[in-house]
Amino acid sequence: MREDPRRLKPLEQCKAHAAHSIPMHRAQSLTQDGTTAHIDLDGQIYTLRITRAGKLILTK
Repeated sequence: MREDPRRLKPLEQCKAHAAHSIPMHRAQSLTQDGTTAHIDLDGQIYTLRITRAGKLILTK
């Protein structure tokens, strides 16, 4: 079951994230509220998938 995105804190207000300079992205944004996204790294295509259990899987 997915969390309602309207209940998520905006990233700029998340104190835990504000202390780090690492970019943060919501998986739902990457998948455009679906379950799969392709990620290109130097011409290699990876698949990011959100499972039914809410886990992330990244495969080449």
